[in-house]
This record gives sequence, structure tokens and C-alpha cells, in this order.
Amino acid sequence: MRIEEIGSVESTNKYCEALDLAEVEDFTCYWALEQTAGIGQRGNHWHSAPGENLTFSLVLKPRGLAADRQFRLTQALSLAVVDFFSIFNSQFSTFIKWPNDIYAAEGGERRPCKKICGTLVSARVQGGQVATAICGIGLNVNERDFPDWVPNPTSLSLLTGRRYELRPLLEGLLGCIGRRCDALYAGRNLDEEYLARLLNLGVEARYKYKDEELTATITGVDAYGQLLLTAADGRRLVCGMKEVSQLAC
Repeated sequence: MRIEEIGSVESTNKYCEALDLAEVEDFTCYWALEQTAGIGQRGNHWHSAPGENLTFSLVLKPRGLAADRQFRLTQALSLAVVDFFSIFNSQFSTFIKWPNDIYAAEGGERRPCKKICGTLVSARVQGGQVATAICGIGLNVNERDFPDWVPNPTSLSLLTGRRYELRPLLEGLLGCIGRRCDALYAGRNLDEEYLARLLNLGVEARYKYKDEELTATITGVDAYGQLLLTAADGRRLVCGMKEVSQLAC
């Protein structure tokens, strides 16, 4: 594990994309104390107050991961973050909001819940396999006052009433990611664990699917990372990330 600390950067993912990844060691972390234009899912902006949170990108070189199964890497990263938060499980529990946002709730309840972490995977494919992956992670740690436009946020500090040193948290989280990646590369199937932590699994909720607002229930996630919904009218929907969004937690 190697950690490269950066003072300020537009986006750690963009920073990594500009590197010659062939020269970057596997499992190298680029940690920015400040991101001026962090990127979230669907091209959204990721807010983080300078020096208050963890914002970093991890360069991985997966072994034997087929290009059409790269969602398994998203599963591993999401579960690694959940593993990390288990350190604090006496005060709150964490769940995965499809595909890879992490939400926190007090106790073991899934509601009400607020977003504490997001991940973003950008893979490069060669010969039908994932050659490299840039995995961006934003984890809310010490920030307590978020802008109004940030949807439903929380942080470790808000949940526990404490402030944290960032470097030990980063090292602990990277350890969790390393263990999950080792299990993935060894052929471990993560579907059951991922679904066990999936927010709204089996719960009727409101969604926007393409241009339609509907009530539906999550029934699972397929091997390609597509969300499986059953609408209230009985329709079975297979949804890509850009086709569907949950209207409420």
C-alpha cells in the first residue's frame, strides 16, 4: 500500500487519469486534502470542505476480472466501506444505496438514513479484462455544516460527536479495501453480502424510471450491476444507472 498526499487538486480521479498508469504501482492511493471539483455518480459534483473529510482515489490492477463483470469491483469497494464503518456500529449502521453510495442510520434501522460516503469506479479494459481501475472515494468525516444543495448528508463527526484524525482513518479504510479485493480476486462471490446491505431491498418505494415516476420494489441486482425492480403494476424492470433514481431514501 502506498499513499501519495496531495495538497489541493481539482479531482483525484482526474489527477489519476492524467498519469501513466502503467508506471503506477497496484494499490497506490492519491489522497487530496482539498478537492476543488470532486466528481460523484452521474457526473454530479462531490462537495467536501478542505481538510475536513477523506477524498482520495485508489489505483487498482485487478487480477482476472472480466470486463463484463467489473461491477464486482464496485461490490467489493462498497462492502469494504461497510466493513470499515462496523468499527462504529454501536452508534449507527451503514447500508448501500445502489449502486455504491453508503448511507448511515442510527442503530440497526434502515430509516431514516443519510449519505456519508460515495464511490466512483472508472475502469480501463484490455483483452476482455479490467487492466486498471481508478476508484474514487469521498467520505464525510469531520464536516458538520453542509451547503443546502448537498442532498441528505451526514458525517462521522455528526453521528458520533467526535473529531477524527484523517490519516489513521484512511489507513484503516485502505486495509478494509485490500481485504475485500483479495477475496474478490480469489473468486469469492459477494452477491449475498451486497444484497444483505442493499437499502430498500424488498421495500416498496418511489422511483423515477426513465421519464416515469412509479412505485416499485427492489428485488435484486444482476451480474452487470443493473437494478432489478418490480413495479406495483407487476412489470419487471432491468435498470441501468442512468435510467433510474430513487426519489427518497
